[in-house]
Amino acid sequence: MKVATLPIPAYLQERYRTLGIVDLYPPQAECVEKGLFETKNLLVTIPTASGKTLIAEMAMHAHASRRGKSLYIVPLKALASEKYDEFGGKGVKVGISTGDFDRRDDYLGRNDIIVATSEKVDSLIRNRAPWLRDISLLVVDEVHLLDSPDRGPTLEMVITKMRARNPAMQVIGLSATIGNPRILAGWLDAALVTSSWRPVDLRQGVYLNGEIRFDENARPVATVSKHEDINLLVDTVAEGGQCIFFVSSRKNAEAFAKRAAKALKCEDPELDQYRNRLKKIAGTEMGESLASCVGMGAAFHHAGLPREARAIVEEGFRKGLIRCISSTPTLAAGLNLPARRVVVRDYRRYETGAGMVPIPAREYHQMAGRAGRPRLDPYGESVLIAKDEEERHTLFEFYIHAPAEDVNSQCANESALTTHILSLIASGFVSCDAEIQEFLGRTFYQYQHRGSRLIGSVTERALRFLDAAEMVVENGGRLSATEYGALVSQLYIDPRGAESIVTRMCSADEYSDTGLLQILCSTPDMYTLYVNNRDLHYLERFLFEHEEELWLPLEFGEEEEFYRALKTAMLLRDWSMEVPEPTICERYSVGPGDIFNLVESVNWLMHASGRLSTMFVPRFARDVREYEVCMKHGIKRELLPLVSLRNIGRVRARSLFNNGITCPEDLKKADPGKVSAILGRGIAAQVMRQLERDEANGEDEPSVSGQVTLSSFKEGG
Repeated sequence: MKVATLPIPAYLQERYRTLGIVDLYPPQAECVEKGLFETKNLLVTIPTASGKTLIAEMAMHAHASRRGKSLYIVPLKALASEKYDEFGGKGVKVGISTGDFDRRDDYLGRNDIIVATSEKVDSLIRNRAPWLRDISLLVVDEVHLLDSPDRGPTLEMVITKMRARNPAMQVIGLSATIGNPRILAGWLDAALVTSSWRPVDLRQGVYLNGEIRFDENARPVATVSKHEDINLLVDTVAEGGQCIFFVSSRKNAEAFAKRAAKALKCEDPELDQYRNRLKKIAGTEMGESLASCVGMGAAFHHAGLPREARAIVEEGFRKGLIRCISSTPTLAAGLNLPARRVVVRDYRRYETGAGMVPIPAREYHQMAGRAGRPRLDPYGESVLIAKDEEERHTLFEFYIHAPAEDVNSQCANESALTTHILSLIASGFVSCDAEIQEFLGRTFYQYQHRGSRLIGSVTERALRFLDAAEMVVENGGRLSATEYGALVSQLYIDPRGAESIVTRMCSADEYSDTGLLQILCSTPDMYTLYVNNRDLHYLERFLFEHEEELWLPLEFGEEEEFYRALKTAMLLRDWSMEVPEPTICERYSVGPGDIFNLVESVNWLMHASGRLSTMFVPRFARDVREYEVCMKHGIKRELLPLVSLRNIGRVRARSLFNNGITCPEDLKKADPGKVSAILGRGIAAQVMRQLERDEANGEDEPSVSGQVTLSSFKEGG
């Protein structure tokens, strides 16, 4: 099917022509035949790299040409940014929203295409963003994540709410890995497009005894090392290909990258540039190690790295300079980097309480789908590694020949359902028990479990909790959210977590930063760090030394949860006390990326706590709001006046403070040469410009002495 024959805008056709896209792939053509441009719902389950995004993009532009709006839902912020960049510059207005959960973001309504995470869309619904009623097309990328215990319930509720609000809206679900697509298509009232066609042939095999064995044949791999994974790497690179290795842990990813770098020993001036870029931002031993590996053509990639470092690695790999990346399986879904060969070296990963367990077949297929770069590779290979003949047979049976697992609703989880029932009541979707049951009857859960009463009993318990917590109230059979309940829903936090925060703050005799952190790290919304036996010594010492500051006592039977929350709170406390990042990484066995993610998570809970304290414990409100800023910047309270200035973060603020400049007024009076020496001439000039603007706008009292101007910063060293 020719692109030129499709009912898409001329500018998009021209764009595709310049990109060399003239004919549709067979699965894309089938989508057109099954009603893509007639606003029919579609569930598209086709392999990675088979053109799912193009299907969605054509539909979104068709809607834009009719003055419709499209909402494109992705599971991760990184993927949202990727899709935003991909959709931009093609003749329509594209917006992105992944940020604060208590904003309506009305400006997004000016766009033709809006890219957002499912959590952000849910918050926009809760905050009644008016432009949502104008959505004529909903695209759900990675729709199989309905099966995720973490993200699944929110995604399911978002789809159900959007379909209830906009009944004429077209829905397109996209996935490469669904074991029961007909069931999901039935729930979506969608035509099913499923295919195994790929633009690049995928060969799947198992490496054993010096050869990769496929279903029909085998190919030898030259032995250049005692390590099987290095043999597979060198074999791929010798053919001009690149490799992605999936291993069981961050430690293993880093260890393999070091071995791979030694084996490759690439010399390339462009690689030197990437190494130098990474060295500039490397504040830890891990960062230095990554830079060293990249300089020789290898890299590791996991959530412990800063986002900037990951972006540099991805860029170098896409350009073909970095020959291999080793990554953890948990990052497989977010690692959109095709390669000639994907090696699933470790098919087991550690799970708390269960030890090393096999990954699901769906995850294997997600990884394998990254093998083969369209228009660059003649084929793609996915390779597992076996230790003996018995394991080889097992790997073929449970991964290569196995379909992806079925997608099952996770919506009956009591904690998740409590959260979503509150949001349904607070946002006006439902106003009585019968309407709740009617709405839940539209969910994927009820479609899968017709006649089941489980969700009804879970709903009853959820409503009892919300009533006891005074988040909802019933009057004459009508349910409505109290001011408290409405705020919790808008803040997008778990009601049980909110009740814990409020209860502990109200019962505390005096405010404590450490106590607040401990409570926040004990809520369901906060990811907590793993605790091993060697951690217990310093955790117990901290507990003994700071017991009076803590708001939660150690309860018998809850030791693991208590110490995980305490360890996480201690890390965040160190960050806010200006402990250097490398020290934190070493002390808690984390990476810079982990620190960033924890700070980002707790900052939202801090913001929520500030709003809740204003409502219930006003005497704590200012302390909480100040500590939120301290946590955001990683500073002690004494630096708060300085970080209010743009371009002044924790390092520059501390440098100024240590040199006797403790507030903006001191900065105005300071010698320009001294400030330039501390901040650098460029930053000093920018800061001074801001002070002058603030003074001109009456935001600050003008300085009586020390008449410092922007020109003096330019002239004075």
